[in-house]
Parts: sequence; C-alpha cells; structure tokens
Amino acid sequence: MALNKLLALTIAAMAFVSVPAVADNSRVKIQHAVDPKTSIESWVLQDDGVEVELIQISPDQARGFFLARGFNRGDVDYYAASCVFATVVRNQSPMTISYHLADWRYATADSVTRKLKLKDDWLREWQQRGVSKSAQIAFEWSQHPTNQTLEPKDWNQGMTTYQVPHGSQFDLTVKWKKGNKNYVDTIRGIRCAD
Repeated sequence: MALNKLLALTIAAMAFVSVPAVADNSRVKIQHAVDPKTSIESWVLQDDGVEVELIQISPDQARGFFLARGFNRGDVDYYAASCVFATVVRNQSPMTISYHLADWRYATADSVTRKLKLKDDWLREWQQRGVSKSAQIAFEWSQHPTNQTLEPKDWNQGMTTYQVPHGSQFDLTVKWKKGNKNYVDTIRGIRCAD
C-alpha cells in the first residue's frame, strides 16, 4: 500500500514538473522528471501508444517496504543494495502488446550489458536464504510480472532491480511486441537513487 501511495503521489507531482523530452522523433519520446518535494526522479518512454515508466525507489524506501512485509533486516539490506525502480507499462494503443523482462537489457558506463535480475531469480534466493513463505508471497506480488500481455488501455506495475551502485547511471533497452511488429527502444541516463 505504501508503494502504491508513493507511486500515485509521484505520478501526480510529475504531471506538474515534466521537463522537455531528452529524445524526440516522430515516434519516440523520453521524458525525465524530478519530484520537487522528494527529489525522486522518473523516466517515461512513449512509443506508438506504449509507455514504459521507471520511478526511483530509494534504498530506505525498499527497506521499509519489505521490513513491513516480514523480511528480516539482513535480507532487506541485501535487496536494497540493488538499484530498485517502480516500473509501470501502459498500453495506450488500440492493439494488444506483450513483453518479456528477460529480453530487456541494461548497460552501464563501462558498456557492459546485463540482464535484469527477475522475480524468479530473487525467489530462488529467498528460498535458499530461508525467507518465510508469507514474505516470499508479498515479494512476488510486489515485483513486475516477468511476462505480460496488455490489452488496449491496460497497464501493470511492479518493482524491477538492476545490479549497479547507488547513484550510478545506466541505459535500459526495452523490447515489446505489438501485433506482428517488434519494438526496441533505449532509455538513456537512468540514475539509481542514492
């Protein structure tokens, strides 16, 4: 609930603080915004009716969220060491879209390309670490779905994680399919919260 409230407040504030697009052609727009009250940053990619939004989640926010769901401090600190984002995908197009987070990649300043650490990767680790079943279920529901099909006007959200240092930047390449057409776009200069 706290994450949903934070997300709603952040999105509402972003409506008033959007800055000019950092990339813009006839089809693709990427906007960056900073919430004036919280300094939380967000990035929104818009391409042919599809929106991918990333909203920073600070390490303290991640810790608080999972401590409240039954995780112990050691496991929470382990998760919060990752770069965490609330990720929202919206289908504003008239066609069904689908995507697989396993196809998304991020690249760091050293040009190393990595796969996202997905929900199932985390769940395997939580099981090995002895995290309670109820905490694992809460975790599973908080993460962005790994495979998703969205009908027109549909959307979904959840957390995604990136294994980069806090405060560092990376570029995220996202892929999805709409009808028979594959799309690939890159959001550049995403910054991990400190």
